[in-house]
Amino acid sequence: MASNCNKSFANSYLLLMPEEASLLDLVRILFSQNIGHRKCLESHSGEKTVERSFKRRFLIVASILLQKLLMAVSKPLAFLGSFIEMFINTLNLNGGLFSTLLHLLTGKLVVPDRKSSKFLSFIGNLDYRMRLGTMKREDCRYYVYLAMMASKASYENEAFLEDIVTNKWEMEYVGFYNCWNDYQGKSTTQVLIFLEKHEDGDTYVVSFRGTEPFDADAWSTDVDLSWYGIRGVGKMHAGFMKALGLQKNVGWPKEINQNNGDEEESVDDHPPFAYYLIRDILRKVLSENEKTKYIVTGHSLGGALAILFPTILFMHDEKLLIERLEGIYTFGQPRVGDEAYANYMKAKFKENSIRYCRFVYCNDIVPRLPWDDNNLMFFKHFGVCLYFNRGYELQIVEEEPNKNYFSPWYIIPMIFNAILEIIRSFTIAYKHGPRYREGWLCFFFRLIGILIPGVPAHCPQDYINSTLLGSIEKHFKAD
Repeated sequence: MASNCNKSFANSYLLLMPEEASLLDLVRILFSQNIGHRKCLESHSGEKTVERSFKRRFLIVASILLQKLLMAVSKPLAFLGSFIEMFINTLNLNGGLFSTLLHLLTGKLVVPDRKSSKFLSFIGNLDYRMRLGTMKREDCRYYVYLAMMASKASYENEAFLEDIVTNKWEMEYVGFYNCWNDYQGKSTTQVLIFLEKHEDGDTYVVSFRGTEPFDADAWSTDVDLSWYGIRGVGKMHAGFMKALGLQKNVGWPKEINQNNGDEEESVDDHPPFAYYLIRDILRKVLSENEKTKYIVTGHSLGGALAILFPTILFMHDEKLLIERLEGIYTFGQPRVGDEAYANYMKAKFKENSIRYCRFVYCNDIVPRLPWDDNNLMFFKHFGVCLYFNRGYELQIVEEEPNKNYFSPWYIIPMIFNAILEIIRSFTIAYKHGPRYREGWLCFFFRLIGILIPGVPAHCPQDYINSTLLGSIEKHFKAD
């Protein structure tokens, strides 16, 4: 429970605890301006926490209800996801539906192994593309495309990743790590690290796994409106901080005692924290070669962790890692902090000449969360947004259109756009070549967009298409 933790590392906070929420608590929060002294809510203001805006109280209640719902469906959702993945992989391994039925009847059915390099996640089955192609370092799209492919690959299992990095990409596989969330009491954060070698200087790629479609824990993190305020930095999303390695009672100490991922368990009898694991690996490899640099990337929740990682580096004044950070590339990233945090990061990026590219495809719902409204919630994006429409045409904007998603004026245009995306599934291969052909699973998933526009748009296939077909040279020339 958050109330049992020392939060002196933060100068302000608002923490939602849905597991403690009763119906009476939610009614009182909704209709009483004094929202303190509730089991499901904790604030630095204590029992005197006053929230006069009904809309803000409504959003707090909605966040708690969504998290309670996700907790309730966590196990059946995970089972459903596991079943779907096993079913699709069984069809793939046995040559399709009819061959699978024949193999089943004749006792020759090939059963998928989840730890095998041939097993694909739901995300991987939506889009089979994994090869990097012939793109060279000299192409300004190279690192963007490499980052996107790494973000997509990070959804897969360790055997698959080692095979794809080593044999298909011909790069050096460093590791795939399951990292600890101190508040959820389990490993909920995954990160892939590999090395691209080059005569002009090596580059490490750090890729955080994003929100998996059937992972209720990750979705709970996305919809959680809890935050911590750090003096001199700003207010940051508490769920993302916890996923990166925030520790109970101590926050972000500069040094801790943990392993570097080589052992099954750490000295504290749990796997390592993501931030400290990555930092220690990079400290070692960067100190061994002055030409070596690194990039950080992630899709969805992974994008939020990718932008938070350098935040903690700045807080700890990690000069070596800050100097060698070549760029941050995020895809479908949710909002991470308030305007003070945004200004802090913009100043740090400018001071250290660090490139930050935030990619948003069309009506993707996740970059439009959490809510951004001066009178309601404080979450803000920052930096230049590389926004791609349905035709993968690039616009360089400060903020994506319909920034809060739920505007009634956009409902009909979003549904119409979802229908056109379904039609595009049948035509894109004819227009751009077989590399862009979409399978049956991707087609059926796009149908969801008619009911909930923006959900299929969040998946990686449209971000891959955007990096390949969009004129992203416009952004780099603008730099």
